[in-house]
Amino acid sequence: MVTLHAGRAPDSLRVGDPFPELKGRSLTGRDAVLPQAASGKVSLVAMGFTYQSRFPVEAWAEWYRASVGSRADVTLFEVPMIGGFAKLGRWFIDRGMRSGTPVEFHDRVITVYSATGDWKRRLSYSPEHKDDAYLIVVDRTGVVRWLHHGEFDRSQADHLHALLTSLADRDPAAADDHLAPRNIEP
Repeated sequence: MVTLHAGRAPDSLRVGDPFPELKGRSLTGRDAVLPQAASGKVSLVAMGFTYQSRFPVEAWAEWYRASVGSRADVTLFEVPMIGGFAKLGRWFIDRGMRSGTPVEFHDRVITVYSATGDWKRRLSYSPEHKDDAYLIVVDRTGVVRWLHHGEFDRSQADHLHALLTSLADRDPAAADDHLAPRNIEP
């Protein structure tokens, strides 16, 4: 008798959890794995699961570049999560993203063509919010410090700026236990 064991579904990602390994390929063509690709920097990861989600992801990315982007100790990764039949158009999709993204950002755009369903479960994705940007702040040790989904919002951006700055200004050897965990939903 053969017994089939279904793989355990990933739990919802929470503030304080280690950021799960996320494998993809940057627009430069190199394999990339988060959080290792962040090289010990504080990271903002902006994920999108639909074509329309690129607009809020790009809005958050523009805000990041204008307000935080000059810091060497904080980085941004834009992560298009592409599943289903769209995977068949991988070459065309990557080519289009490369042509629409300034070359200096190619190493910070990581396309992911697998395990998109797992990430949807981790981020509590719902069809009502399918076109949202899903944002994750990861500290320099790889721990999730903030979760949010939605369109660009000035009040959330102000909070995010303060959090990114606070995390980056902390001594890397110091514990971040004093940071209040926050899950923020729009």
